[in-house]
Amino acid sequence: MNNIKPLLVYSDGNGQVFNHEHLWALGSSAERIVEIQPEMWIPLPFGSQLLELPGRLPVGKQPETGEIEILEGDDGEGVVAVAAFVAPAYTVCYHAAYECLPEAPLLPLYAYSAVGWYAGRFYVPAIRIDESIRQDPSQFNGERIKKAARQQLKKYPHNRLADHLVNNCAMTYGCPAALNFLLNRWELPLPTSQSCNADCLGCISLQKDTGVCSAQFRISFIPTAAEITEIAVDHLETAPEPVASFGQGCEGEPLMNAQLLIDVVKGIRQRTPKGTINLNTNASRPDVVAALRNAGLDSMRVSLNSARELFYQRYFRPKGYRFADVLAAIEAMKSRGGFVSLNLFVFPGFTDQPAEIEALENLIEHYQIDMIQWRNLNMDPEWYWATLKPEEQAGIGILETINRMRDKFPALRHGYFNPCLVDLKNSGI
Repeated sequence: MNNIKPLLVYSDGNGQVFNHEHLWALGSSAERIVEIQPEMWIPLPFGSQLLELPGRLPVGKQPETGEIEILEGDDGEGVVAVAAFVAPAYTVCYHAAYECLPEAPLLPLYAYSAVGWYAGRFYVPAIRIDESIRQDPSQFNGERIKKAARQQLKKYPHNRLADHLVNNCAMTYGCPAALNFLLNRWELPLPTSQSCNADCLGCISLQKDTGVCSAQFRISFIPTAAEITEIAVDHLETAPEPVASFGQGCEGEPLMNAQLLIDVVKGIRQRTPKGTINLNTNASRPDVVAALRNAGLDSMRVSLNSARELFYQRYFRPKGYRFADVLAAIEAMKSRGGFVSLNLFVFPGFTDQPAEIEALENLIEHYQIDMIQWRNLNMDPEWYWATLKPEEQAGIGILETINRMRDKFPALRHGYFNPCLVDLKNSGI
């Protein structure tokens, strides 16, 4: 067991970051400011970013007295709280602790981890939940990517989807999944839908009148079955651990284009049995999910912020479907032998509440869920909490929650990315 006690980190509001001389860094779990156990701190993963939190003051702990102190500037000197946006494959266990000022704006769509300074480096309270290196920043070489982009555009000169993945997703937004398409490896993103039947609070591709910018624009066209199939078959035939996935951050809900997806899945499987065809979805249309599974869909990842209908409704704000439809879609996939993951939006202080854990355990047990992808919820923590209005109930901790799931469900897989099921079968998992 280590004895790490990182110091508070703060900014001057102009991009310069400092560590406090003696105040310890703290974290937050929902509305509670908490001290983070020494063993929870890990070195800030490569590729992570530090973020200023405008309109928010840093909060630390006095080591001598144990008192919580709000750090304010002297003589007009700016002091701003700092958080970390942790690299992919890591699940954050505590948010940053801060005091929100009345004029504080809503924060952009990131996950805001606590961060501290210890022994010459930054530390965060997080765990590596997935050992796959597929989105590790170290795996992306700029010159190699530029060359691969030119090659893909030359290979698919008339394919609009290939052009979108290269020029928008990869070269403009730096999407790791799109970059892996350029490099012909792992998971291939297949965006198809401009529309959605949910109005998710933290939607990263569409924000209306919230004061928050979407992280990227949605795809501006609907690709044809031929365009999708062309690149998907090539990828599944040649890439290592190949996965082709509908449902990306740069689109709406793929189930809105039901017949297109059914035709594509059939077309892919007529040409190759290789790899895994996956659907990232809100699972709002169980009849379409059943048809897709019958056509050859291998796996489905269902996005959830909560296993309880009330809190699901408050975040997803569904239009024309109910939480019962999501459960029916999971049943449709599982009853036909499909693989189902939960894309669980992790929020410290809510995800780990005993009532939420119980609901999640019931869902896993009843539907025999195959995997949980413990993904950090990207949005302003106070905005999320104020919208959900959950009951007052202290969380047991994200790591403790994960360990509880491991103990109760030994066959349940835990990770961050969609697995290649062919690889799982070959490895005996």
